[in-house]
Amino acid sequence: MRSLGLFPLNSIWFFLLLVLLCSCKGEKNPRATLTETLDVSALDPHSYANFNELKTKHLSLELEVSFKHKTLYGIARHQVINHKAHKAVFDINGPLIQKVTLGPKGQETEADFVIGKMDKDSILGQPLIVTITPETEYINIYYQTGPNCRAIEWVNSNSEQDPFLYTQGQAILTRSWIPLQDAPSNRITYDASVQVNPGLLALMSAENPTTTNSEGKYRFAMRHPIPSYLIALTVGNIAYHPYSNRCGVYAPVHLLQAASVEFQELPEMLRVAEQLFGPYAWGRYDLMVQHPSFPFGGMENPCLTFINPAIVAGDKSLVSVVAHELAHSWSGNLVTNETWNDFWLNEGFTVFLEHRIMEEMHGKEYSNMLSELEWNELNEELMFIKKSNHPEDAALYLHLKNRDPDEGMTTVAYVKGAYFLKTLEHRVGRKHFDTFLSLYFSKHRFQSMSTQKFTTYLKEKLLKPDFTTFDYRSWIFEPGIPKNVYFEASQRLSFMRTLAQKTNAGEDIFKPQKTVTWVKVPGRTKKRKKIKVVRLKPEDYCTQEWIMYLRNLTQTLPLKTLRSIDRNAHFSQANREIQFEWYMLNLRCNQWSIAPELQQFLQSTGRRKYVLPLFKAVIADSTRLDWAKEVFTKSKNNYHSVTRKSVELLLK
Repeated sequence: MRSLGLFPLNSIWFFLLLVLLCSCKGEKNPRATLTETLDVSALDPHSYANFNELKTKHLSLELEVSFKHKTLYGIARHQVINHKAHKAVFDINGPLIQKVTLGPKGQETEADFVIGKMDKDSILGQPLIVTITPETEYINIYYQTGPNCRAIEWVNSNSEQDPFLYTQGQAILTRSWIPLQDAPSNRITYDASVQVNPGLLALMSAENPTTTNSEGKYRFAMRHPIPSYLIALTVGNIAYHPYSNRCGVYAPVHLLQAASVEFQELPEMLRVAEQLFGPYAWGRYDLMVQHPSFPFGGMENPCLTFINPAIVAGDKSLVSVVAHELAHSWSGNLVTNETWNDFWLNEGFTVFLEHRIMEEMHGKEYSNMLSELEWNELNEELMFIKKSNHPEDAALYLHLKNRDPDEGMTTVAYVKGAYFLKTLEHRVGRKHFDTFLSLYFSKHRFQSMSTQKFTTYLKEKLLKPDFTTFDYRSWIFEPGIPKNVYFEASQRLSFMRTLAQKTNAGEDIFKPQKTVTWVKVPGRTKKRKKIKVVRLKPEDYCTQEWIMYLRNLTQTLPLKTLRSIDRNAHFSQANREIQFEWYMLNLRCNQWSIAPELQQFLQSTGRRKYVLPLFKAVIADSTRLDWAKEVFTKSKNNYHSVTRKSVELLLK
């Protein structure tokens, strides 16, 4: 591929030698004048950046994508707000730094810099420390990523026909592909120019094109300040389907037709969200259906939500994931957790808003189903956390210093956070709570929010003067579920538990049932027998109902019963969500006949929600550890580093 003039490919070996001079091996850069040792910032336990002295205001990226070398060649141009600082500290974890310059583009002078030592567990990476003057306004970092960059997944990178990549920055992986101050409290605007193979389309979390161009060069602008974890890039053979002048869906060409049908409700969903929470602030709202290796159900990148293709179920049964990511346009993107200790402020609010959207679109009972399923998941995880090395993680406010912030991304933040807000809403009344929500989002738009600032705002704007006795501290700062929780059960799920009980008792719920009634015939004294045959149809129940049914089946079911269930309901051929529950049931029942199908499933999806629990369930029987390791070896190249790392830790 043609170089942008940043890093000629024939100079790579010289470049690597230069990098060694400023690496963490203990040999200082001969030009560096600063110490290599630096602690994490007192402002954020997961960043080295000195953003109290100097912070990025605007970032300009110049990127060249090389699928051949699995590398981004780049310049990160930081326009900074400088409070008379003599050094600038950035976060990096893997990028190879060629040089650093000061001054606006075209008027640059080379600067001294040094790279500090890697943190103990290689979670935070390293500080990049640059010598500046108190008047410095522009800092330019010339770099390239390595093939093992944790944020970037290179898919089919050796294929001339269908190369593809995407990035995933949350929580602190953006520093692995961009040298920057990687803390959620440091919101920045950005623009970018990206060079890719002609014929491919590049998209970012910004204003996006809808068609390819012959040069393969694209420009992007994000005009609102966002946290660094929301900077995202994807490149591939991608096409676009518009729903309106405000929203649409991107997908790999072969998936576009199915995706365009699956997400037809998107314009209505956007309308409902605005009606509930106020104006959408980000211009367009588009979806991008990602590669199956994508580690999450969705990622709320502004203007361009990344969606796992497993959500394209064919029956619109999993679109609550889209409602969740859309809700992040208010909670998380508009008002952002200040540190990863405050993660619940992103996700607890978002689950609450998701349920409100789905209630408005599909009714209260549908929302209750989503809520109750998550309630069950929360209670299971709370039992696990209680026995773990960190039982304090059962509180909403976390203490993650010296830990990977991914460890805080549990159902506690999501579901306990949502139930806290549901309980608040029930206590003060929906009308009063909706007013509080609208004020919260409008007052703090494009700002970060800490748990401490939130509790102050909560007391002043919602709990005073009528609800001062409400116990919010137990929810936020103590583990477990407080006694004042408000829970509303789903009647439809209650019926599915009844069906599961019948199956557990040996009854075939799919067997046709005869009902006999006697009908009076006009003009005759004798009634006529009327026989009606009723058969339970799997298609009459939604995904959430069947999930509840499968979760309530006993682990003592024999293989014969499991096969009978699948013959009637076809769970092994259903959407990914039901397939996952089906395999988990078989593993609970110690039925290993599903091994070939399970292997195919694990090799064809990288969504961590499916992959990690399935591997855990497999190795619950220690005799299957070798099988698990063999399947992981075959599958790991189809996983993003987020999923891959989680499974590696498990199998160790």
